[in-house]
Amino acid sequence: MTGRRMTLIDPLPVVICVPARNEARALPALLDALAALAWDQPAPTVCLYLDACTDGSEAVVRSAAAAMPFALRIAVGTDRHPSNAGVARAAAMAMGLDHLAGAEGLLFTTDADSRPRRDWIAAGRAALAQADVAAGRIARRNGAADAAQSRIERYYDRLHAYRRRIDPVPWEARETHHFSGGANLAMRSSVYQAIGGFRPLPFAEDATLLDDAARAGFRVRRDGAMLVETSSRRHGRAPLGLASALRAMDDGEPQRVAHPDAMAWQWREHAAMRFGFATIADGAARASLAGRLGLSADHLLGVARDCRNAEAFAMRIVPAPPDVGTLMTLAQAEDALTLLESQWCGAAA
Repeated sequence: MTGRRMTLIDPLPVVICVPARNEARALPALLDALAALAWDQPAPTVCLYLDACTDGSEAVVRSAAAAMPFALRIAVGTDRHPSNAGVARAAAMAMGLDHLAGAEGLLFTTDADSRPRRDWIAAGRAALAQADVAAGRIARRNGAADAAQSRIERYYDRLHAYRRRIDPVPWEARETHHFSGGANLAMRSSVYQAIGGFRPLPFAEDATLLDDAARAGFRVRRDGAMLVETSSRRHGRAPLGLASALRAMDDGEPQRVAHPDAMAWQWREHAAMRFGFATIADGAARASLAGRLGLSADHLLGVARDCRNAEAFAMRIVPAPPDVGTLMTLAQAEDALTLLESQWCGAAA
């Protein structure tokens, strides 16, 4: 067996689903990284969806298939139907579901220009032992050359850590982060099917899936132990993805983000609604919860009846912050977050 022996946490089969469009240059490094993964029985299966490639990607993959230490399934899409990032990733995941043939399994997904770390499967299994969906950390190769992007990533990591201080959930990883990219996701196949899979979106299909999962009441864990390295290239398929963000920074466009106070308001209400879900049947408690959001008690009750658990209720009932559209510079947001963090530390003391 290829790969070092590891402690088996969950015996469910693993299927790694990867969409690719004209990635002949990147695919050899991805395939090498997949072949080097440490795994235990049952062996993983890799499903590669080649989305109307015209650059020889299929030949690259087929020539590497025989040397892979586990099964490599290939599907070739055509240009007869409109496609985009969401359509292609959904097609790759559909290959994984077809392979599982109705059985429960763990679906992993990454990008063609990415390289999972050797312990990716073990880290994903461990994460999914605690949650239903796992979003891993994404590290950019040569990231030090993109200081502006690194700075904004550090800001969002701090912001997410602050979120979990004011709205803690038992399934979150101690080593958490903010990433929600399709380059590093894993989930139970039944959960993926329950939420309807990736939407056919040209961008943000990955973050949307995580939102859909939480709104359906599933536990979404952001786990830094689950690591994938990706490229810092300036040309990508998603119109508002990482590549476009890096190009904008190269062009000197100022980075503007939502005020952290607005996000903090939403997360405090998430915590209140999650805690209060068990008291919905009590009229006075229901009225108090509804008043926090400016809603009627009847509306609150109606939403609660449609929710399977407290997580679904909290994610559905709390609206976007009223001033979330007000943007500020990254430097201003960092200062505002520092103030929030200091206030939290003072309150905790």
